[in-house]
Amino acid sequence: MKLALAITGASGIGLANRFIELLPDTIELHVVTSKNSTIVSMCENKKIFFHDDNNIASSISSGSFGIDKTIILPCSMNTLAKIACGIADNLPTRIASVALKERKTLILAPREMPYSTIALENMHKLSLLGAIISPPVMAYYSDIKTLEDMENFLVGKWYDALGIEHNIYKRWGNHDK
Repeated sequence: MKLALAITGASGIGLANRFIELLPDTIELHVVTSKNSTIVSMCENKKIFFHDDNNIASSISSGSFGIDKTIILPCSMNTLAKIACGIADNLPTRIASVALKERKTLILAPREMPYSTIALENMHKLSLLGAIISPPVMAYYSDIKTLEDMENFLVGKWYDALGIEHNIYKRWGNHDK
């Protein structure tokens, strides 16, 4: 699977790092971020390609490149608003636009709260267009004891939405073992 990951906000970048760290080596990952240096060192043994977020002509900006699924994690409200309005002025918004037009999986993980009415309207519009709105929302049913457990749960939920097999959090119904 070819997966695009755009990192569009500094708040929540730790979740993006964890997402990459736990990703199976079989996934071909294309990362768009202006903060490459913060994640490059941890990704040396994975199949990862970094793209300049200002390079609108990057290979992953074209539907013909064949990105299967896209996640924007974290997704700033600015990025979310641009996508909702059809503005594709940088690589993250362009790859989201391509995912929407080709009806491919697009997951947006908005990171700011509380949500304004405008942000909620943008999320609603994008949901109607087929995007999966999946903010990092905590859960308490998965035997979570540490921050790492919580991060694993969140990453696992995003992997579930992307169809990536994993066993990184305890699922509902597995508590009696």
